[in-house]
Amino acid sequence: MGPKSRITLVLVILGFVLCILVERSGLLSAYILQISMYVGINIILTLSLNLVNGYMGEFSVGHAGFMAIGAYVSSIITVRVFHNQMGPLVFPLAIIVAGIVTAATSFVVAFPSFRTRGDYLAIVTLAFNMIVKSVLENIDALGGPRGFMGMGRLTNLANVYAWCLVTIFVVRNLVYSNFGRAVLSIREDEVASNLVSVNTRQMKIMVFLIAAFFAGIAGALFAHVMQFINPRSFAIQKSTDILVMVYLGGIGSIFGSVLGATVYTVLLELLRPLGVWRWVVGPIMLVVLMICRPTGIMGLKELTGLIPREERVLGKKEETDVVTASN
Repeated sequence: MGPKSRITLVLVILGFVLCILVERSGLLSAYILQISMYVGINIILTLSLNLVNGYMGEFSVGHAGFMAIGAYVSSIITVRVFHNQMGPLVFPLAIIVAGIVTAATSFVVAFPSFRTRGDYLAIVTLAFNMIVKSVLENIDALGGPRGFMGMGRLTNLANVYAWCLVTIFVVRNLVYSNFGRAVLSIREDEVASNLVSVNTRQMKIMVFLIAAFFAGIAGALFAHVMQFINPRSFAIQKSTDILVMVYLGGIGSIFGSVLGATVYTVLLELLRPLGVWRWVVGPIMLVVLMICRPTGIMGLKELTGLIPREERVLGKKEETDVVTASN
């Protein structure tokens, strides 16, 4: 392990310890802590959707549907299976199971969707979001439209922080791997990718499953912050909010996802005095972004610290070669 890796590891551990101390010391109000957890959950959602919409170049608009599956699956495990007994020990298992079930469900959407090209995925994921919401509203065993409750407050700042780091780590390593290069090639030119033996359909399905897995994780964390969920929490409005965060921060950018999720979540809270009118801000921001800056604030750019050393060296070499050739 190199010096930089050791420093990063120490900072990660210090951050985790700080989260625990801040939450237990009472330095921050319960409201600030809850907003901080919402920011972390939205970072996970934004990063996962950015894999599909940003890095792969497809357009999914039903991410809230996958979040709903993760929220309900984890709640059933903690409330119905374990009856809120041994909650802190069972909760990590419930989160992972929720992610796996969500990923498995997403395969049902991904398999037929990626047989065609174009806007077909957007239509299918939109329909999927509506189907999930309608099904949950009509299952009385899960509370129907009244919602599902009884979950303990198992989500805390420390485990949200931990899952944010896991998501960033996975996305970063995926994007800068050979697999990630194949995914980026699909965004640039799918026909050319096929010609150089990239199995584009398989790549699309795998990326979609990974994105759905982390959406399920975010849903599980969200359910155990709120301690109450209902189908309306995962309507099209929620999917729109996630889209706004992706395109605000910037497509194809890890730091952009973190920035977009943080700014938008805090902005909505600051606009709370406006009441229901604050929900108009999201769609308006999305329209303005698409007109003025389609790729977002950090679109197709990355924070230097998140780029592997080999990539930075290669990028500098390519720039030098370009300058030499032009001279």
